[in-house]
Amino acid sequence: MSCVERGTVHQSGSTALNRASLLRALTVSAIIAGSLALAGCFGGDSYELPTRAMKELSPQMAALLEQKNMPKDSPILVRIFKEESELEVWKQDTTGRFQILKVYPICRWSGDLGPKVHEGDRQAPEGFYTITPDLMQPNSNYYLAINTGFPNAYDKANDRHGAFLMIHGDCSSRGCYAMTDEQIGEIYSLARESFLGGQQSFQVQAYPFRMTPVNLARHRTNPNMAFWRMIKEGNDHFEVSHLEPKVDVCNRHYVFDAVAPPNSSKPLVFNPTGRCPAYAVAPEIASLALEKEHNDEERYASAVKTTLFLAPIHTGLDGGMNRVFLAQVGGNIPPARVPPPSLPPQPPAVGDNDGQPTLASRLFGGLLAAKPTASTQVAATEGATQERGAEAGAAAKPKAAPHNETAAASAAKPKAPEKPSERPKAAPQEVAAAPAAKAKPAVQQEANAAPPPATGSVIKGAQPAPAAGSFDSRWGGLQ
Repeated sequence: MSCVERGTVHQSGSTALNRASLLRALTVSAIIAGSLALAGCFGGDSYELPTRAMKELSPQMAALLEQKNMPKDSPILVRIFKEESELEVWKQDTTGRFQILKVYPICRWSGDLGPKVHEGDRQAPEGFYTITPDLMQPNSNYYLAINTGFPNAYDKANDRHGAFLMIHGDCSSRGCYAMTDEQIGEIYSLARESFLGGQQSFQVQAYPFRMTPVNLARHRTNPNMAFWRMIKEGNDHFEVSHLEPKVDVCNRHYVFDAVAPPNSSKPLVFNPTGRCPAYAVAPEIASLALEKEHNDEERYASAVKTTLFLAPIHTGLDGGMNRVFLAQVGGNIPPARVPPPSLPPQPPAVGDNDGQPTLASRLFGGLLAAKPTASTQVAATEGATQERGAEAGAAAKPKAAPHNETAAASAAKPKAPEKPSERPKAAPQEVAAAPAAKAKPAVQQEANAAPPPATGSVIKGAQPAPAAGSFDSRWGGLQ
């Protein structure tokens, strides 16, 4: 008889676990992910979860959710804009529609405008990605991470390659979208609460820029324009409906909100590389999207006539950084830092009695190993030019060092000492600048580094972790 117990499951349209059963299942998942021999049953307190992955939402975020009539566990959706270096979190309110919750300035992304095509091209992905619980990485070398799931069905159909493309912390990107530790901590917690509320997956929409007629006119000579116009259709469907667009792939193209045509009794079947079936666009979205398309085309034609400036096809820069952070490094984008060594991929998540992974085991699937290994293996997904942002799942790391690296890696890229500097403030209506970018007195830093008090700010069963890294600790020495 196995000592692994199934967690309590509540049915409310979709499966959700209460926090007590979640912690129990996560503990078992952590033990199995760490390849421990199960000599006997482990008690509920024999293994603890990292604090950074289990932190409660801040009082400020709780107040914002209440103000916007958004339940804490309602579904979320993420939108990313490279050129503006902004990440938006949208959340369903009590009407069932998605509304903007918060805009985060992106600390660093790499590559250029355009989709990721092959391993080693230094590109952050663009397109539509589905984030399931098993893509949540609680023990990332970059504090916390959310795997985009690249390549998706569209990418695979178009022979695009790469792996471990993340949204993560540590403000350093090599093919990923990098936030500050505090930012990714909040985004991660919002995603976790939505999964606990029953959301089976959430969508990430990644764009080269905000899909406005003026921006399209500025970039009209770019060879990626056909791809960008295709994903703009999904952008338009979301903007006119505030509902997550249904995404399919056929004939190596994205298809959005497809439904069976009138009087058809055949179910729609999409083959990413095959011919598209006959389909119609959901009627509640089709007319609104068509109207927006016509208006945008008129504005685009006008912008082409009046816009003299054409954006360069290749910027010559390695990625971008939001102006909030760019101003703090003298206006020059710092070079991408070599990532910490990747760790071996995690084993499959523990399943329930039917052999299917439980939500809890998928939510933080490869949580922790029992002990840090003596040496760290480097993932070979990129060969000599290791993929920017490469991370091979969650694996063992010392509790006291969220950014665990080998001694050689640490010596090769020492962090600049933290120092205070003046910070320009972003307009509140534009971006919600990360508090982590603000310099803190030494006394306050020591207080933040101490284990959090047992006041409910951290879910019971979590272990203490060091305070989130600041922008200064990463780039302060570059001024």
